Amino acid sequence: MKTSVHLLTAIFLVIVSCNSDHQQNSCMPPASYFTKHSNGIQNGGVEMITINTLKGDFKVWTKTIGNNPSVKVLLVNGGPGLTHEYFECFENFLPAAGIEFIYYDQLDCGNSDHPNDTSLYDLARCTDEIEQVRKALHLDESNFFLLGHSWGGIVAIEYSLKYQSHLKGLIISDMMCSASEYDKYADDVLSKTMPVAVVDSIRLIEKNNDYSNPRYMELLMPNYYAQHICRIPVAEWPEPVQRSFSKLNSGFYVTMQGPSEFGISGKLENWERKNVMKNITVPTLSIGAKYDTMDPAHMEWISKEVKNGSFLFCENGSHMCFYDDQENYFQGLISWIGKVK
Repeated sequence: MKTSVHLLTAIFLVIVSCNSDHQQNSCMPPASYFTKHSNGIQNGGVEMITINTLKGDFKVWTKTIGNNPSVKVLLVNGGPGLTHEYFECFENFLPAAGIEFIYYDQLDCGNSDHPNDTSLYDLARCTDEIEQVRKALHLDESNFFLLGHSWGGIVAIEYSLKYQSHLKGLIISDMMCSASEYDKYADDVLSKTMPVAVVDSIRLIEKNNDYSNPRYMELLMPNYYAQHICRIPVAEWPEPVQRSFSKLNSGFYVTMQGPSEFGISGKLENWERKNVMKNITVPTLSIGAKYDTMDPAHMEWISKEVKNGSFLFCENGSHMCFYDDQENYFQGLISWIGKVK
């Protein structure tokens, strides 16, 4: 009986705490957050959207969580070629703030159609895909926030330069706007953080185009991935991250990025947008981290170059700072969205 009394007391204290300390944007989202998006069969918010391409029509997978007419955040993952799944930690933070968000697998990734046609691996086409998704989900300048992480940040930048009239806010998470400066940062900074013998071995494998050599990943995982991608021991990486990486479309990745982690050699090799970032006028949040694969100083520069920018620095984080510096990442993101709305 004592145990039951103590349990009831604890529950009461939690409820009181939620009501008194955090009011409407914590503990529980407002009741309207649970409003149905449709009156038909409920399927967990999943919608397959038809995408028109030069190679025909295909379907991409989306899943909406929550309902907030004024804040709808479309999450665009990185890779290229990964899946929405590594964003699953967002479920522990955004609903409590009443923020509606939308998972999305790009064409040829995850739960979307897999035409396996490399001609579709094209930045302009991927940008147009976002616009088709936006229209299908009825997002507009009154509610549409676009969050692009890593490669998704490249797509988000391209989208904003072409379609920013449809945006309410833009979040560029852990991405620079210059391939050449990313290459330079990888050479001048990131490579210097690793033992010389490790770098020499990696460079030799790359020189010989021997990327299938298991030694390549054996060197990269502890010395690069665990230091600059997600600063958690690789064996302890969150399951959603492992699941997403296990589904990587390597053809998409290599076509756009190239096979090396130290610089871009694929179709993005000459991607440069520094000189046009000033044309982005919508509220923009640039997010960078101290141990990121991307230069945090460059990402801070982005926040100053756009017309209405802010910068969020994750002091303890790396490329996936929403895992290894969660408190800073989500407090900063949620606060910024609250100011924009």
